[in-house]
Amino acid sequence: MKQSIRFLFLFCCFISTSQNLVLNPSFEAHSSYKCKIYLGGFNDGILDWSIPNYGSTDFFDTCSEDNGAKNYNGFQMPKTGSTYAGMYFFTDKNYREYVQGELSKTLIKGKKYKMTFYLSLADKSSYALKDIQVLITEEKLKPCHHSNACDKAIKPSKATEGKFKMYSNPDNIYFSNKESWMAYTFEFTAEGYENYFSIGNFHKNSKTKKQKELSNSPYLFSYYYIDDVTIEPSGKDNVRKKIIKTTEEPTINTNEIYTFKNVLFDFDKAELLAISEVELNELYKHLEINPKLKVEIYGHTDNVGLDKRNKELSEQRAKAVVDYLIEKGLNVTRITSFGFGSTQPISTNETKEGQQLNRRVAFKLIEM
Repeated sequence: MKQSIRFLFLFCCFISTSQNLVLNPSFEAHSSYKCKIYLGGFNDGILDWSIPNYGSTDFFDTCSEDNGAKNYNGFQMPKTGSTYAGMYFFTDKNYREYVQGELSKTLIKGKKYKMTFYLSLADKSSYALKDIQVLITEEKLKPCHHSNACDKAIKPSKATEGKFKMYSNPDNIYFSNKESWMAYTFEFTAEGYENYFSIGNFHKNSKTKKQKELSNSPYLFSYYYIDDVTIEPSGKDNVRKKIIKTTEEPTINTNEIYTFKNVLFDFDKAELLAISEVELNELYKHLEINPKLKVEIYGHTDNVGLDKRNKELSEQRAKAVVDYLIEKGLNVTRITSFGFGSTQPISTNETKEGQQLNRRVAFKLIEM
């Protein structure tokens, strides 16, 4: 017998992604380069993105040995896909780098929105920053406009003649994680002119809040990697619509396999990232109120690397999910895990995008 099961988390993830108003949110779309990556190349062919000053923001792609996951300031795998950006948020010379994105449509006046992007501090960075801002503008910022410095900290009133507003991270924390990605997120009410946004440090050195980090570099700087930028509708009305949609229309059935959207791990590791907890907590809640259900967890990898290691890694990642749910309180008799390595791909392994899809954790609910 199939039992219809209502899962909020899976469909919220899907809906949230479909509502993202940021064009080319993880820098995957580019005009033409065929893996010819070079430093300062962000402004060369990344569709729907630009640089609002004359800095030299970097673009990294894992297809490159020198400017991919391993690069001149450290090592970092992309948050998703195969590409990400890198830029100097602070240097002792007041030099600054930024990225400027474009929205698919002008924001609606009075409507609430949520912006999120992910940051990782480069290994060689000597400072972690608290001062990271988002400048949302009516028009595209103009490099060297009026008396605005060409490669220094941008002064918004000198970079645009249109409307603008500056936003800062409300959590008041230093973004100091060099191992994995940290989410930068805030909510705001649109004023009805917003078409573009720029991310970076808009403060001069004298006003920048920073904390010292261990580094083997002789230079004083803060360099961050950035990936997965989203701006999407927020607020109670939007949440209510999501709940109505997920509880009335989509269903998850027993004895069918579903893939988690955001159960994630660092490259070649089996420790769950913090973002994974949202979906796993929802799964645990459902199992808690449905004691006649048990769950099977399936780990998968792409075909990069040795088969033995892939099998081992898939088993470890599936077990990490099991351990998390058991620690939450799930009885050990209600959960089992399996690792299949690269033997069950759902996409081609010939592309980075396909490999990303094949690196997954899935589950199946079974009625006892």
